[in-house]
Amino acid sequence: MIIGIDLGTTNSLAACFRNGKAELIPNRLNQKLTPSVVAVDEQGQILIGETAREYGYLHPQAMARLFKRTMGTDRIYHLNDTELSSEELSALILRSLKEDAETYLGEKVEEAVISVPAYFNDHQRKATKQAGEMAGLKVNRIINEPTASALAYGVGEMGDSECCMVLDLGGGTFDVTILEYYHNIMEVYAVAGDNQLGGEDFTMTLMEMFLQRNGLDESDLSLRELGDLYKAAEQCKCSFSSQSSAFISVMLQGRPISEEFTLDEFAENCIPLMDRLRKPIEKSLRDAKITLFDLSRIILVGGATRLPTIRSYVQEMTGIFPDYYVDPDTSVAQGAAIAAAMKERNEDIEEIILTDVCPFTLGTEVISDSGRFDEELRYLPIIERNTVIPVSRTERVYTAHDNQKEVTVRILQGESRLPRANLLIGWLNLEVPVGPKGQEAIDITYTYDVNSLLEVRAKVVSTGLEKSVVIQNDENKLSDEEVKERLEKLSYLRQNPREEEANMYAIFRANRLYESAEGSDRQRIEKEMADFERVMDQGTRLQVEKQRQQLMQVLDELENQGNVLLS
Repeated sequence: MIIGIDLGTTNSLAACFRNGKAELIPNRLNQKLTPSVVAVDEQGQILIGETAREYGYLHPQAMARLFKRTMGTDRIYHLNDTELSSEELSALILRSLKEDAETYLGEKVEEAVISVPAYFNDHQRKATKQAGEMAGLKVNRIINEPTASALAYGVGEMGDSECCMVLDLGGGTFDVTILEYYHNIMEVYAVAGDNQLGGEDFTMTLMEMFLQRNGLDESDLSLRELGDLYKAAEQCKCSFSSQSSAFISVMLQGRPISEEFTLDEFAENCIPLMDRLRKPIEKSLRDAKITLFDLSRIILVGGATRLPTIRSYVQEMTGIFPDYYVDPDTSVAQGAAIAAAMKERNEDIEEIILTDVCPFTLGTEVISDSGRFDEELRYLPIIERNTVIPVSRTERVYTAHDNQKEVTVRILQGESRLPRANLLIGWLNLEVPVGPKGQEAIDITYTYDVNSLLEVRAKVVSTGLEKSVVIQNDENKLSDEEVKERLEKLSYLRQNPREEEANMYAIFRANRLYESAEGSDRQRIEKEMADFERVMDQGTRLQVEKQRQQLMQVLDELENQGNVLLS
């Protein structure tokens, strides 16, 4: 079976398509969402998801999160004595989701459709695919998150043509996609976005409001205290989805601090973030060459869209009441599962042809023939951004200097008119006959496909000499040997067995709450923990599960009643 995976900045989840519908796959803690968090304890054991997050509250230096934002870069995370790249951390999340799916479905899972933000560049897409391969998955397709959400919302399900704008505000990225459904074809017209804007930034705004109100600075707090403040701010933000005011209550510098914030006050402080939402929306409309009046509907996706502030802003800006009736946390995974079913040619679903666009302009650098030898190089676009793919385009250039023996085609990605400001993703060298400048013509052909593979061909017109290169992200692409080496590294790291995960999570959570409790609450947690640990040492599986449920019930009660401050 091919499964769909939403590899998110804050949370990840998997889904499958069976019995005629997309079905969410619960993780080993029987939860639909797995936090995109990895931790390594002092014994070198890998912790994933909720368990890693709980461990990280007490040991923040041993936890990694938000690593999706650094996909496709050389960023290395240091967790105790273990060094992991963004791709390796993502692979651990994907491997965990794969194992959960195999347990839930009762069969081996070796293939997946994985979603990425529409505005991810080639490096980030290839890094995501590599992470899937390191997790033991054949990645059948990389699908844009907004396109997946459109499938989950049933765009075109009634057979009517629709033009939609999908606004996807997740934990760490913001995407805008304009697409149209017509005659079983879902065609993307334009994508835009901000890879550094998401729900996390709204949480950080609340943290800053809290610190400012109390005359504090981040540098005044320890990593542990910052982690506790972040958790409290996140809970406060989530409360705004259903109430007009909420509290941040936390223990800082040895004293409890509690502050109330109103939704209006929060919205006012979020105006700079709202302004960042506006720009990609306007850009996507310009690139698609349409107006708001051409839209059939606007679809909201991503957990951050639960905030009334964001929903109101979108409605006021566009004059359209947005759709958000599908769970914003799960719609991408559901859509990825539908896309996976299409790959399998599942008879329960009507196949839709999904077209995509090239999210960035692809081109090369050239020099203008103005008679000046010191003129700055300029960017020559060959495939413009938002061109429907697959696509092939050719541009003819000429030698720039007398007696030139070789032409170097530098393959660039980006929107700046200055080549140095764009991303260099590859190059090729081509010999040319010696002669006066401008005598030899070279045809440069860029061919870009739906799997984000770019083939570049350069041909000397006079001699027919031709060279080509396929860009698979040479800076980040791994050889077969390197993939094997990384797989062995990830296998060497000890990952806790499925059956221990729930128990470890309960212990980490109890330890955290014990440290911040007082008096009878602390004694109650101590008693429940002692009982639980005794049963784990001596009891049967059934007894352990029963005692764990009792411990979790007590922890839920204390935390929900607010008897325990985050310390």
